[in-house]
Amino acid sequence: MGDYILAIDQGTTGTTVALMDATGRLRASVNHEFPQHYPKPGWVDHRVDDIRASVEKGIRGVLRKGVCKASEIAAVGLTNQRETALLWDRETGEALNNAVVWQCRRTTEFCEALKSAGHEKAVRRKTGLVLDPYFSASKFRWLLRNTPGIKRRLAAGRVAGGTVDSYLVWQLTGGQQHVTDVSNAARTSLMNLKTLDWDSELAELFEVPREILPAIVPCSGLLGHTRGVRGLPDGIPIAGMAGDQQAALFGQACFAVGDAKCTFGTGSFIVMNTGGEPLHSHAGLLTTVAWQLGEGGKPVYALEGGAFICGAAVQWLRDGLKLIRRAADVEALAAKVEDHGGVEFVPALTGLGAPHWAPEARGVITGLTRGTTRAHIARATLDAIALQNADILRAMEKDLGRRMRPLRVDGGASANNLLMQIQADVLGRKLLRPQLIETTVAGASYLAGIGIGLWRGTADIRRGWQAGEEFRVRLSAPARRRRRASWETALERTLR
Repeated sequence: MGDYILAIDQGTTGTTVALMDATGRLRASVNHEFPQHYPKPGWVDHRVDDIRASVEKGIRGVLRKGVCKASEIAAVGLTNQRETALLWDRETGEALNNAVVWQCRRTTEFCEALKSAGHEKAVRRKTGLVLDPYFSASKFRWLLRNTPGIKRRLAAGRVAGGTVDSYLVWQLTGGQQHVTDVSNAARTSLMNLKTLDWDSELAELFEVPREILPAIVPCSGLLGHTRGVRGLPDGIPIAGMAGDQQAALFGQACFAVGDAKCTFGTGSFIVMNTGGEPLHSHAGLLTTVAWQLGEGGKPVYALEGGAFICGAAVQWLRDGLKLIRRAADVEALAAKVEDHGGVEFVPALTGLGAPHWAPEARGVITGLTRGTTRAHIARATLDAIALQNADILRAMEKDLGRRMRPLRVDGGASANNLLMQIQADVLGRKLLRPQLIETTVAGASYLAGIGIGLWRGTADIRRGWQAGEEFRVRLSAPARRRRRASWETALERTLR
């Protein structure tokens, strides 16, 4: 074996597979997209075979780059879209239904019924999560009630369930390992934050049999070995695994309490390190596990808030309104105007996430006049992305009781310099964009490298992390308050 890490980042719209060397340098990467399916309004599916095929193509594609031979791969690290739920057959590995994606709202009615019955307080106390269709448990219930032939397979002990990480480990190990890591398990509404194990009362509440669930393991350590993977030799250790947002937090070297990162992707996801004990939010945020290194290692916890629509809002300008030809064109269009011109866009296209948790909210555009142009709508879209994030970050500071450190940013949209400057201005905090913006891939690689001893621990990672560009606050405090007041007026209309 050599000293290269193969990192698999299985995301919502595609899969990236990358190679990192022992110096922490990203040497090669490939991406393969696959379609999302929308069988009904508010429903989002993935065909599981599309996920598997994108990973297999990615592995073959990155090795064709010629950076290293397959025999020189020392370990595999995994990171994945979280909350997406799926079922498969233990004997054949066949998917039993489409995967229900984290964005999907099909279980809203069930979650509302649990709220009405008074269960939210207990769920939140045990899991750190709100009762919302976002999380996996209600999706598992839906799959178990709507998959043909499921009762027969359950009776025969043939049903395996899990999030995407579990399925990928199953496939990579030839069906030898059915595991999930603590960061993914923490997003299901079925794991107890204190015990780091499945909670029997929660499993009963959501009608999910514990026997279909994977074993919960740390994020770093020996999780299995490759077996029967086309293009890879058998026996490569799978040594790192985390949900994509926790992997990005790790990849950003956010190892101190108060360190936070924002990933600008399909949605925007903000995670702040809160240390060795769960910090329960009083401001509508989520408490989650950030990572656990090694068997018996002490878990690190985090606060998290996510806006469901970030890059997806720009995609809507492109695909729905046809205002731009490419997503990257939004920056130049928005830069044609000095400000939003009174236009406000609240992008509640799939409801509102933290800190509002309003699944039935729908998007609004206000403040239109005869003077409104495409550029004003584009600028209002970038403002909205930044303002949603600022709402979440202020709530985090309130919960933590301290001012946050400079915000570290990553994800595809973090390359948009105008958006990053707007974010710094409406937040009133400096932003740091790292030299390596593929921080999700980096986090998976670092976890796997620590798992095999390539890096000794977080101190090695911190020394290697390098900031690329800083975005300092340019907007005055009074102007920031006025901008926030205009946004909040539009937000109130959305929440009525």
